[in-house]
Amino acid sequence: MRRQWSQGRLVCVGLDPDLSRLPVGLGADDAGRVTVFCREIADATAEFAAAFKLNSAFFERMGVPGVQALERTITYLKQAHPDRVVIVDAKRGDIDNTNLYYAEAVFDTWGADVVTVHPYMGRESLEPFLRRRDKGVIVMGANSCAGVGEFQDLPVGPEGIPLYEYVCRRVAGNWNHLGNCAVTAGATEPAKLARIREAVGDMPILLLGLGAQGGDVDECLRVGKAQGSFGLIANSSRAILYASSGSDFAQAAHLAAARFNQRLSE
Repeated sequence: MRRQWSQGRLVCVGLDPDLSRLPVGLGADDAGRVTVFCREIADATAEFAAAFKLNSAFFERMGVPGVQALERTITYLKQAHPDRVVIVDAKRGDIDNTNLYYAEAVFDTWGADVVTVHPYMGRESLEPFLRRRDKGVIVMGANSCAGVGEFQDLPVGPEGIPLYEYVCRRVAGNWNHLGNCAVTAGATEPAKLARIREAVGDMPILLLGLGAQGGDVDECLRVGKAQGSFGLIANSSRAILYASSGSDFAQAAHLAAARFNQRLSE
């Protein structure tokens, strides 16, 4: 990521292909339409993309053809844009021997560089991901959607800090021995982002909710950037993917990504 940031590519393009919103004329079957759509978006936005984040749910909902579309998309990204980081947003989390196969599926079978995981079962359960020094692990810390406070804001430990902050501190201080970890934060709550940045130092933060969810870009940049690098995996999905519903969707995505990248760079 740091190489991309240093070259002025600051956008994480979220590939969340919603079948109900895809433009017409991309193909006959759903999986084929999704594959073409993702390729067109990737090519149109690669100039500004530090990373592409594929949400596996949008592919898995189509069954076997959807998983094949996910694999084909990752393969294309690695061939056409080999220096961009490919994140699979699958939010895995289970016991260690199950996670072993999750890790093999995401990293070895699908070919992704990074995967998102849940921390609830602790570090030991996530070792199959964490010990892959050539791969990245993004641990869910804070999020931007409604209802997350039910658990993430609970005070824990002797200091009574929020659970999301405790998780992020554990990841930065105890899980990141190989330097391959990141955490999440929600752009709709910059105060939480500020606490997370203080907790993790220069470790990357996947920032969610900057686009259609209306996160405050300026405030997030003010409190969320790292000292030694840009430090934010600034994700935008719907605002780029569906900038146009017509045949010019790729050109519109290019312009949306350019504007977002410019906003981040300022």
